Amino acid sequence: MKTTFTYLFIFCTVMCFSQKDFYGKATYQTKTTFDADRFNNREMSEERKKQMLEAMKGMLEKTYTLNFNKTASIYKEEEKLDAPSAGGRRGLRFNSLSVGDQYKNVVDKVFLEEKEFFGKKFLISDDASMPQWEMSGETKKIGNYVCYKATMLKKNNAFDWNRRRGKENSDEKQVQEPKEELVTAWYAIQIPVSSGPAGYWGLPGLILEVNSGRTTILCTEVVLNPKERTTIKEPKKGEKVTREEYNDIMKKKMAEMREMWRGRRRRG
Repeated sequence: MKTTFTYLFIFCTVMCFSQKDFYGKATYQTKTTFDADRFNNREMSEERKKQMLEAMKGMLEKTYTLNFNKTASIYKEEEKLDAPSAGGRRGLRFNSLSVGDQYKNVVDKVFLEEKEFFGKKFLISDDASMPQWEMSGETKKIGNYVCYKATMLKKNNAFDWNRRRGKENSDEKQVQEPKEELVTAWYAIQIPVSSGPAGYWGLPGLILEVNSGRTTILCTEVVLNPKERTTIKEPKKGEKVTREEYNDIMKKKMAEMREMWRGRRRRG
């Protein structure tokens, strides 16, 4: 395992050699596998299951761009129209599940995500403490870049949408600790920024691939110092909340929606 002193030396060396006006743009493809067996115990037709799986595929396979300089970055999903579903209607959207625009400044330790939930805008503040990566000498090539491997255990603080039927009253009262996931990242020291996709950062080079649980994030293109640049600035709009506070707001709203649907079913 690399020592802390070795890590800091590599990190400082790379950052010192970075250009003052260094800028780049990276494109990432994300893919999350879905456990289709979750539908097996439900009273649902095969046609409906197929429609649901197609809708989930659109949610779990996305394209993002990361515009970055040597200290800050903006990670944003590429916009695209939903494909029409059966009957001419647009496919299901899961805006509350998708990643909002994420801003990171690794020097000022400011990590913010812009999110809209039921028509209200939020500015979510995330943990800015230094990730505890373990460096290794293992390498592989991603595109034209030689990448180095790093791993860490990370707590998953994302909102948990999994809920068993018939156990609302018991499960919701239990306080569960965030689960830890093994995260594997591959970074390129040839690109001298300590940034990466989504909430990943803290390595002596741009992170080009991340594997965590069922999710893989892979960089498909990097353009350094392009003529056209996106302005990278800290977002200000929206109610500022912590990740935990935002998850609590979602839980309360989802509970309200469940009660509303139960009321409609009783009246129907």
